Amino acid sequence: MDTQWRKSSYSQVRGDCVEARLADEGVVALMRDTRNRDKGTLAFLKEEWAAFLADVDSL
Repeated sequence: MDTQWRKSSYSQVRGDCVEARLADEGVVALMRDTRNRDKGTLAFLKEEWAAFLADVDSL
């Protein structure tokens, strides 16, 4: 499993974005603020991540 942090290709040069990565132990995705990486992460379960992606895809 690839667990590297990745930024969106739509990120601005200034770094105003979030990063995401796949995780283990029942958590599917982690997200963090690119400018404040040490401030913690948000963890999403499989169902939550799927709902988030479906909402984003519908925009």
